[in-house]
Amino acid sequence: MSETTHDGRVALSDRPSPDDGLSAAELAAKYGLAVSGARPGLVEYVRQLWGRRHFILAFSQAKLTAQYSQAKLGQLWQVATPLLNAAVYFLIFGLILEADRGMSREVYIPFLVTGVFVFTFTQSSVMAGVRAISSNLGLVRALHFPRASLPISFSLQQLQQLLFSMIVLFAVTLAFGSYPKLSWVLILPVLVLQFLFNTGLALIMARMGAKTPDLAQLMPFVMRTWMYASGVMFSIPVMLADHPKWIADILQWNPAAIYMDLMRFALIDGYGSENLPPHVWAVAGGWAALLMIGGFVYFWKAEERYGRG
Repeated sequence: MSETTHDGRVALSDRPSPDDGLSAAELAAKYGLAVSGARPGLVEYVRQLWGRRHFILAFSQAKLTAQYSQAKLGQLWQVATPLLNAAVYFLIFGLILEADRGMSREVYIPFLVTGVFVFTFTQSSVMAGVRAISSNLGLVRALHFPRASLPISFSLQQLQQLLFSMIVLFAVTLAFGSYPKLSWVLILPVLVLQFLFNTGLALIMARMGAKTPDLAQLMPFVMRTWMYASGVMFSIPVMLADHPKWIADILQWNPAAIYMDLMRFALIDGYGSENLPPHVWAVAGGWAALLMIGGFVYFWKAEERYGRG
């Protein structure tokens, strides 16, 4: 476009842009732009996570290796820590408080060790989950990846640690007369269900911990209360026999107690189905599905907010 000036010369003016008058949203749509860090759809988010599966596995293995890298005994602490906890609980609850009432020593010691190992799996997953985002802000802010990779990776780390510890658990059960039998096959589905439950819980705690870092200081007290209410050191029905039955029912139906009792039923001779609440497998599956699906969706809804501010 041109126009004539007062001295007779021809001046050229800029042509109007075809983008004039378009809003920011219209410009983004025209040129195929997307908001940086925007939350993808749920199906797309799952697809992105699957694409990062190698990173999730490698990250969990690296964290597991580094966890005790400064200790002289190294990875042996993965087994020694819950085993020492079990020894302390046996001294206090087994010998002093006689919490083994109704059980022989051959049943109670594997009962106690199994409870400690299985509950530690959930406890460690929760504690790692609550710090998953807040302790890795540098990684979250520097790289673009599905943030759920972090709590899932930490839960996978705890599963690998439990599998390593299962060697000692098998040795304890064998030492006290519980030998391999068909029920040991149930160990695998119990671990799968508990892993799904733990991962869902870790996702919930990761979102909450990202917003409120002080939650990490509160959780040890919450987990300790949960442990004492879950029958790690004693049989809930036997210990609460003099109390209203509904109290024992509520404690037995809590997920930590469910997964511990299923593992005990699978491993220990003398710990039969009469110690399990009714419909125990349906309840175990229900807890796993509820926490995994609910926790995943809950975490995904805040995807674009992690690492901001």
